[in-house]
Amino acid sequence: MKTLPLATTAAFALALALPLAAQEAAKPAALAPSEIVAAAPASDWVAIPAEELLVMTLAPDAEGKPRVVVIQLMPAPFSQGWVHNIRLFARAKWYDGISVNRVQDNYVTQWGDPNYDNPEATGTPKPLPEGLKVMGEVEYLAPFASTMFSVSWNYGRWPVRTPGMPMAVAATPPTLFTDPYSERRSFAFGFPVGFSEKEIKEPDTRFDPKLNHTIRYNVPDRVYPTHCYGMVGVGRNLSPDTGSGAELYTVIGHAPRHLDRNIALVGRVIEGMQHLSSLPRGSGELGFYTAAEAAKRTPILTVRVASDLPAAEQPRFEYLSTESDTFARYAEAIANRRDPFFIVPAGGADICNIRVPVRRVTP
Repeated sequence: MKTLPLATTAAFALALALPLAAQEAAKPAALAPSEIVAAAPASDWVAIPAEELLVMTLAPDAEGKPRVVVIQLMPAPFSQGWVHNIRLFARAKWYDGISVNRVQDNYVTQWGDPNYDNPEATGTPKPLPEGLKVMGEVEYLAPFASTMFSVSWNYGRWPVRTPGMPMAVAATPPTLFTDPYSERRSFAFGFPVGFSEKEIKEPDTRFDPKLNHTIRYNVPDRVYPTHCYGMVGVGRNLSPDTGSGAELYTVIGHAPRHLDRNIALVGRVIEGMQHLSSLPRGSGELGFYTAAEAAKRTPILTVRVASDLPAAEQPRFEYLSTESDTFARYAEAIANRRDPFFIVPAGGADICNIRVPVRRVTP
């Protein structure tokens, strides 16, 4: 048998390898979610009105450094009775001088008047301002009809379960991923939401140009915000009490989704979360500070609606539109990480893992 010289064999092997190597080199590097967000055009960012921002100033830390927390309030139609009350509390300066009274590990940080509905209360509660609204439990949810035109319908295509499989031509968006709390969830006005389908309305049929297919959607009845990290809610007593907004909390641990539809969510912390998540934990019931731990309470100096501040002091923020193609790529990249660090894409993501990007804007 005639054999090729060694040099010729090596050259032949190299020639065979080149096309594959060239193909690999030609593949564009997969972008990380943060890189997708960084490349978003200016038109994909939505300005948050100053009327929807609360600026909460805590007492300086042990080193004398300032601590400021910025909260974005829920836009209409969500929780608007409680949002009205919160603005009223802030404008009446009722929140000035209250404190953080409860820090329960892996759960919530809660603040309010230490003498108002507090198991460790020692004094007289502050009188509540006039004009507060009283809400019913039905208002934990919003009518779907009032949000349907801003809900991200296309997000039923995020999960990539089987390579090459046609995606969800029979799906019923708005859908994200199944979990124990809601069969459907997506985003509305930049906030994570779930859908209640106790009453299914007439199906909606529409043509999806991205799927090139006509899809029949089951239209949910009501929509509600979800308890993700950093979300802000209203403390309350047992039902039928729904809380006024005098006591607020933020989620500092694993998302307590079992609270969805059982308590009012009114916003989310968009800056300064570290000042609330790192506070000393309380040893009393539910993480309340005991009488012996009164010194652990963090005083809250002021809470202001940003639109009431001088123009030069008003913070400006934008969120990435959850209806944009950039957000769809960002969410898909979270569900299916392909950037160099990852070995096996997860193939899905919990709604709370797809955090809506928010950025501060410099005037």
